[in-house]
Amino acid sequence: MAKSVATVWVPVDDMDRAKSFYADTLQLQVTKETPDWSEIDAGNLTIGLNAREETSGHAEGGAVITFTPEGGLEAEVERLEAEGVTFLGGISDHPWGRIAPFRDSEGNDLQLYAPPAD
Repeated sequence: MAKSVATVWVPVDDMDRAKSFYADTLQLQVTKETPDWSEIDAGNLTIGLNAREETSGHAEGGAVITFTPEGGLEAEVERLEAEGVTFLGGISDHPWGRIAPFRDSEGNDLQLYAPPAD
């Protein structure tokens, strides 16, 4: 039985560009940096930026990293759009909450999440 998620590995093509996206755009802290591996502190989760090998291609689908924004979903969408982030389809409402999907600098799927209003 798995108790928790320790690290999410995210493949990247350009380590410097990826670190800049997670640190500057998403405003998360880079805690470890090497040319092939960097770690991002995302609260109770470490995001590992894993450099792709030259021969590996981009896979379709895969994991999605979901972030809970401080200050509300709309405000964070607006802030990130000002940073040049494009949201795929805007904010969508569901019985289980609201999401705003986007991609990181390397094409990995991310989203903002807000729980349903009580």
